[in-house]
Amino acid sequence: MQKNLQKKPELSYSSNVLDIVQFGSSIFESSKPSDIDIAVIFKNIPLKQQLEEAQKIKRQLETRFDLPIHIKSYDFYSFFDKGNFSRENILFYGKSLLYHGSFAENLGLISKLQIYYSLKNLKKKDKIKFNYLLKGRGGKYGLLRKYGGFLVKPGMIEINPKYEKIFSEQISLLISDFVIKKVLLNK
Repeated sequence: MQKNLQKKPELSYSSNVLDIVQFGSSIFESSKPSDIDIAVIFKNIPLKQQLEEAQKIKRQLETRFDLPIHIKSYDFYSFFDKGNFSRENILFYGKSLLYHGSFAENLGLISKLQIYYSLKNLKKKDKIKFNYLLKGRGGKYGLLRKYGGFLVKPGMIEINPKYEKIFSEQISLLISDFVIKKVLLNK
C-alpha cells in the first residue's frame, strides 16, 4: 500500500500546503490497512480555508484508491501542540507525498526506533535462536540485514520505524521482555 500511494503524488494543491503526509496503518510493512490516513500540513492560514483545501486533496485521493481516505489538517504551529494526539504518529512514521521521504527528514530529523531486550533469563538454545533471528543462518538473512537495522550494542538494536510491527511480532515469539523507544536524531 505504501509504495502504491508513493507512486501517485500528482495532486493539485495550493501554495499554502507545506506537506501532505501519509501515516497510520498503511505505512507499515506487512499490514493490511482498512483506510489511508493523510495529514495536510499548512502554513498559518484560517481553519476554514484549511478544511476546504484538505477536502479538495481528499477528493483527488479518493479517485485513485479503493480504501477510504481519512484526512486531518493542521497549520504548522498547531501540529506541534501537545493536544495533537496524531503528532507522534505523523512525525515518527509519516511519509511525505510531496517530497518522497519521511516527514521527519523534511524537518531535518531522522526517526528511529530503539529496541531494548534482555536474554538473561533465556535458555542457551533460545539465545541462539534469537541470534539467528537477528543475524540470519545458513545463507538466509536475519531481520537486521533484511530490514536495514543494526545492533548498536548487546541488548539494543535500532530500526526504521516502518518495520516496527515486523520486529515486534518476531521478537515476541522468543522473548516477552523488550521495550521500544522512539528517537529523533539530527540529520
